[in-house]
Amino acid sequence: MLLLALDTATPAVTVALHDGTSVVAEYGQVDARRHGELLLPAVDRVLAEAGTKLDAVTDVVVGVGPGPYTGLRVGLVTAATFGSVLSVPVQGLCTLDGLAYAAGRAGLQGPFAVATDARRKEVYWARYEDCRTRVTEPAVDRPAEIAGALAGLPVVGAGAALYPEAFPDARGPEHVGAGALAALAAERVAAGEELLPPRPLYLRRPDAQVPKNYKVVTPK
Repeated sequence: MLLLALDTATPAVTVALHDGTSVVAEYGQVDARRHGELLLPAVDRVLAEAGTKLDAVTDVVVGVGPGPYTGLRVGLVTAATFGSVLSVPVQGLCTLDGLAYAAGRAGLQGPFAVATDARRKEVYWARYEDCRTRVTEPAVDRPAEIAGALAGLPVVGAGAALYPEAFPDARGPEHVGAGALAALAAERVAAGEELLPPRPLYLRRPDAQVPKNYKVVTPK
């Protein structure tokens, strides 16, 4: 196995390679406005660091969010393109699960929650029994609306850091790393578990919409 993992669901553009045993190369850069510009150079960088070529990749795993529409689709479209060109399977993994797994590898024990920035003064979030076990479906809410439900729990991610009044026990990492995503995916595949289809988990409608009173003008 040579698994290529990538995620663009948060401000981090992150890529990693996993050989079925461990992460062999990883790179990430935080820049919420340059996902499309940074992703392919990041792929080239990890391939060069691992001393291999793209055609050696046997599996692709992509973070499916939740995340903002524009950034999230960059990773999903790129993953789908690699899968088509290489004729390899493409599977998805919840980005919040990757953050939870990374927090666990850093020593955090459950229960805890994960919260990422959803903009509009909201967070994407979920609760975890431990770093491998999510106990709620991903959701999007205002921090004040869920502060009571998460009271007393550590909260991992940039969403927690942004709203300390709602999440006083904020923990790192703030953004998902593809190394954690790849390691979790490899672990689940080895255990015979199914991953998600590579479809976006948006949780809300995109910002761009057709105006309600839009008037169509066509020539007669």
